[in-house]
Amino acid sequence: MTWLNRCIFTAAAATLSLGASAADLPLWEVGVLGGTASTPAYPGSEDRSSRSLLVPFVIYRGQVFRADQSGIGMRLFESERVELDLGLAASLPARSDDVRARAGMNDLGTLLEFGPRIKVRLLKPTPDSGLRLDLPLRAVIEARSGVRTQGITFEPKLVYELDAPGGKWSVDAHVGMVFGNNKINRYFYEVAPQFATLARPAYEASAGLMLVRAGLSGSRMLNRDVRMFAFMRYESYANAVNRDSPLMKRSTGASVGAGFAWTIKRSARMATRAE
Repeated sequence: MTWLNRCIFTAAAATLSLGASAADLPLWEVGVLGGTASTPAYPGSEDRSSRSLLVPFVIYRGQVFRADQSGIGMRLFESERVELDLGLAASLPARSDDVRARAGMNDLGTLLEFGPRIKVRLLKPTPDSGLRLDLPLRAVIEARSGVRTQGITFEPKLVYELDAPGGKWSVDAHVGMVFGNNKINRYFYEVAPQFATLARPAYEASAGLMLVRAGLSGSRMLNRDVRMFAFMRYESYANAVNRDSPLMKRSTGASVGAGFAWTIKRSARMATRAE
């Protein structure tokens, strides 16, 4: 599958939320974001997917309901150190005929990820920086000729944020791992007997580690309404439980992208944090 559109939206929308406390940000913003990125077609693919986007965005920073860089979600609990939310995110499909290793196999459909996430604030070395632990558990739902579940993922990661005073620029770095149950690993890496060929033998996938990931993103404010952003992400599949799958063509993968976020209108009311 391609996570390209999700990568662009995540990196762009994140630039609208960094560099200021909640009290300094409007309750909602609408505008346009554009960007271009290149990513592996799916984790471990030797084929790449490159795309440019120009789409509208909506950011809403409510105490309970939110639509922001993390997707669409609801904050269920928040304290000084811990936050629990329930989120929804989506990614676009990929045609197997566009990926050599999957030629003739079923397409990978649009995937929705839904479930809880715990965020633990570990350190705040300075007023403008912080380290936190994210623990998202997501059910994966495929929308292709109907709706069906395709497994569960768990993605623990450490996130470090550094923001310049006034939000002129920001840097976000993270490192983490993605684990999947048997069903999601089969979805990506299993080769059923009817799809086996001389170059692609049958393979039965197992549950476990899917990848190790590290990423870096940054943004720069050009004026009150426009921010530029760029990101890069490196993934290792060397220790993945299904590294012997004939669909796992590479041991590493990299994604890069850049773009802009232009806020056209924002609310006069500021966002507030839950007490």
